[in-house]
Amino acid sequence: MNLSRAIATVGGFTLISRVTGFVRDVLLARMLGAGTEADAFFVAFRFPNLFRHLFAEGAFSAAFVPLFSRTLEGEGERAARAFADRVFAVLALTLIGMVLVMEAAMPWAIAAFAPGFAEVPGKLELAAELARYAFPYLFFIALVSLFSGIQNSMGRFAAAAAAPILLNLCLIAAALGYGRLWTGGAGAVLAWAVTVAGVVQFVWLFVNNRRVGMGPGLVMPRLSPDVRLLGRRILPGVVGMGVYQINLLVDTVIASLVSEGAVSWLYYADRVNQLPLGVVGIAIGTALLPMLSRQIKSERDDQARHTQNRGLEFALLLTVPAAAGLAALALPIVATLFERGAFSARDSAATGAALTAFACGLPAHVLVKVLVPGFFAREDTSTPVRIAAVCLISNLVLNLVLMGPLGHIGIAVSTATSAWINAGLLATILRRRGHLAFDDRLRRRAPRIAAAALAMAALLAAAQVFDPGVLTGLPAWTALCVWIGLGGVAYLGLARALGVISLGEFRAALRRG
Repeated sequence: MNLSRAIATVGGFTLISRVTGFVRDVLLARMLGAGTEADAFFVAFRFPNLFRHLFAEGAFSAAFVPLFSRTLEGEGERAARAFADRVFAVLALTLIGMVLVMEAAMPWAIAAFAPGFAEVPGKLELAAELARYAFPYLFFIALVSLFSGIQNSMGRFAAAAAAPILLNLCLIAAALGYGRLWTGGAGAVLAWAVTVAGVVQFVWLFVNNRRVGMGPGLVMPRLSPDVRLLGRRILPGVVGMGVYQINLLVDTVIASLVSEGAVSWLYYADRVNQLPLGVVGIAIGTALLPMLSRQIKSERDDQARHTQNRGLEFALLLTVPAAAGLAALALPIVATLFERGAFSARDSAATGAALTAFACGLPAHVLVKVLVPGFFAREDTSTPVRIAAVCLISNLVLNLVLMGPLGHIGIAVSTATSAWINAGLLATILRRRGHLAFDDRLRRRAPRIAAAALAMAALLAAAQVFDPGVLTGLPAWTALCVWIGLGGVAYLGLARALGVISLGEFRAALRRG
């Protein structure tokens, strides 16, 4: 499978996942709003979900895929399957211990995760209770990440990319069934649904792995040399690949100290921001890692640099206009998606402001997803860790500086700024080592993409200010679709006028890569 087809496969399923995720969040906003129970549930959900992002989209895949690919290429499927079986046994045992420890320590863990909750009577206790219901999800989803890494290494991207859709469907079912099929606290019903979703995803990937003859086979847990090597690479990779999620963890801690509802406003804004990040960033990163690993192992360095250039070009072509559009249309997007039931106009304004700030860092987050595989494919996990440490410190300092004057918006600004620092440092070091060289096509088209996106955002902003009332009488969803359509047409027209590559030409270029 070539790069364009792999990106299209992962991106297509991720797009479905994000759409079902929006449906899920619309239902959650209607059920929970942005108050005490919403804050408690989102912290409980984010706690195991943090590990889901680090494992399924980050450290585990970054460490496992190159090792599994090397074994598959050099020793064949039988040796690769034996390696995967050893990893499964050790990982499962480790996860059982981790889940048991965290279940016992949950009240203290949540107090550290959201210290501001202690100021609202009962809020900390509710969050700890919901987190206990949801945390077993980690056991299943971490094993799903192992199955996904096997699938991706074998050039099979569809099953793993489809797995997150099942999480959304389980939460949608819980939201729709609440009050009809079962009663009790809405947060508790949703927290239990998270764990059920983990079981469903595990069964889905288990069946797909059995179909390709990749087990898992049951063996005694043993720290063999290759398993120990994997463990050494996972730990730094948690920081290196997961800096975005760790920054969100820092944001959650500080947001709990800012105001009631701040955690929820940032959650909803991040969910909207995650659409292009997931569809483009995760898709490119997932497709690049096994391809770069094979090219580098075969000493095809020029081809590896060409592949990474095309990944960067693809990322900029899609995420820069997405970021500009999100920033320009933040308030109508949030109001249309969430403003109903317990979610008020005040919540829309606060969430929209956070979304604008998050969007400014969106291209950087996607560039990080494209650049980090350049290190991990060369089995270098230490450099991204050192860079991530700088970014984490900068994010924390900026949060503390900006939370006072800007409130929750300052937290989003800090996250966006640290993302640009991360992307800049990754690119600089790769270039110094000779692993990244921007070719003429990328240098020529990148500024033109930025110019087209900024002009499109300016047109959208001006159109909203001077709208003569044509769209104000339309249903909210219709008006939003018109705004998005106008933005898309404007960007395509400007990009064509500035000489940015056409879709057909770009697809042909990717096929050649």
